[in-house]
Amino acid sequence: MKRIVSLKSLGQSLVSSAVIALVWSLPGLAAERLNLRLGPFEQSINVSDLERFAQSGTISPALQLYSPILTPEFRRALTSRLELDPNLGTQVVEELLKSPSGKQVLESIRSAAPELSLENLQAGFWLAARRANGLDAISVLRSIPQETITIDVTEAIGIASQLNFSYWKSQAISSLLERSLTPGNEAFRAPFEAAAPGNQTVQERSLLFVDSARNRQLPVDFYWSNTSGSAPLVVIVPGFEANRKFLAYLARHLASHGLTVAAIEHPLLTRNGALSSLRLDQLVPAQEFIDRPKDVSYLLDEFAKLNEQAGVLQGKLNTSQVSVIGHSLGGYEALALAGAELQLDELRAFCRDSGVLQRVPADWLQCAAAGLSEQRVNLRDRRVVQAIALNPAIGQIFGKSGLTKVETPTLVLTSTDDTLAPAFTQQLQPFLQLPTPKYLLTGIGATHLSVSDPGNFSGAIAQGTLVKERKGDEVAPLRELLQGTSLAFIKQLTPEAQKYQPFLSADYARSLSTANLPLRLNTELPGNLTRLLSLAAMF
Repeated sequence: MKRIVSLKSLGQSLVSSAVIALVWSLPGLAAERLNLRLGPFEQSINVSDLERFAQSGTISPALQLYSPILTPEFRRALTSRLELDPNLGTQVVEELLKSPSGKQVLESIRSAAPELSLENLQAGFWLAARRANGLDAISVLRSIPQETITIDVTEAIGIASQLNFSYWKSQAISSLLERSLTPGNEAFRAPFEAAAPGNQTVQERSLLFVDSARNRQLPVDFYWSNTSGSAPLVVIVPGFEANRKFLAYLARHLASHGLTVAAIEHPLLTRNGALSSLRLDQLVPAQEFIDRPKDVSYLLDEFAKLNEQAGVLQGKLNTSQVSVIGHSLGGYEALALAGAELQLDELRAFCRDSGVLQRVPADWLQCAAAGLSEQRVNLRDRRVVQAIALNPAIGQIFGKSGLTKVETPTLVLTSTDDTLAPAFTQQLQPFLQLPTPKYLLTGIGATHLSVSDPGNFSGAIAQGTLVKERKGDEVAPLRELLQGTSLAFIKQLTPEAQKYQPFLSADYARSLSTANLPLRLNTELPGNLTRLLSLAAMF
């Protein structure tokens, strides 16, 4: 039986966007006919010809008219595939379709294809997963049991930008994470609460450091108490377009327990409008991926001098034991300083071969580093003895083995509704590389900026694609968990290590969980998730 797709050519750019939107973001449009409508115009091409192009790159005579839009990027959009473990495939699809974000996406698809029934759209995903142990545009296209579908191209273009593949992967395993990650099975008991404020009075001071050799000005907020000194120094590093106040509540919490905290701010990237003023692949100058970790190393040199000088900070800056806490791009810095190796040859290959719709904002950020000339870069600072990476953007820059070179204990936070740095590719797959000891905090339903200081929430980077940022009171339990586990993690470097060890347990995370925000703390991923993540990493 003949399969036909309708398309109106009204300009290369518009049509290209429409085609990608329709075949990628609407992968389930498997019908005998697909009628794409743009105003009063409709036109048809053979789906079999389109499938042949996807498989081999061959442009048949019937497709010659559309050759300007049949680009390698378009072909990648057709063939990009979510691999599924045969034992988990249908379960993953089930969870995806039941998730709030999955339902939202399905409804968005139907707004562009109002004659496509929800049941048939869902059936397309189900059948494709069952038949092929994976999902791609063509397999779902061939699985939907509906003969003819009419598409509003304008609507399709509107929803195309709302979808990214990595986020779908994260959503597909969100419920699996909730059930599979150890929830704790014992009532949590401790003689004190690590998330409660300490009994020390916190002092604060801001200083400006100038690295004249590199022409970089680095503001720093210090937080300390009278008991600070011999304990590890904590350095907090913000993410892209965030300032040094991003985790101010965490800095004050740690200082109230006797730690000295230095919250730094990098130059250049905190200006307003950076997201709109630069090309996607130029969000950050390539050299920044070198300069930002070097900023930390420079500041540690300056802190060591300050520690010896008369003043309120004398004797309070233990630069021989440093714990770095970084969020997003700052998470990259924390791990780079802990020894993770930049594998830029692999990054360049990804940025060259991946299509626009395969990338998430974190990928675009990392692709900016492809302009560096080096193949491998190691920015290890041996004064850094711990790394805490919160929603880190690290899915590509360290390649397939760069994180194996980390030489310190690590704690990683992932959020399942993070659309800027989706959990699947940016944290969970990288977590498999990290050597022990390591900890994984998971906020099920949390977003990229959920850990931000409620009084310093930045709207400039809150441009999620499918979900709104969850912040403030609704994610307070996650911030409380971060306070308790971060303190306990850093205290492992002190004589009080055993006292704080209970706060690095699954039982502690469970004690702070809520129905709307399940929280998990694990040291390893269970076998079923490891297999799923490892399988996906091969493609």
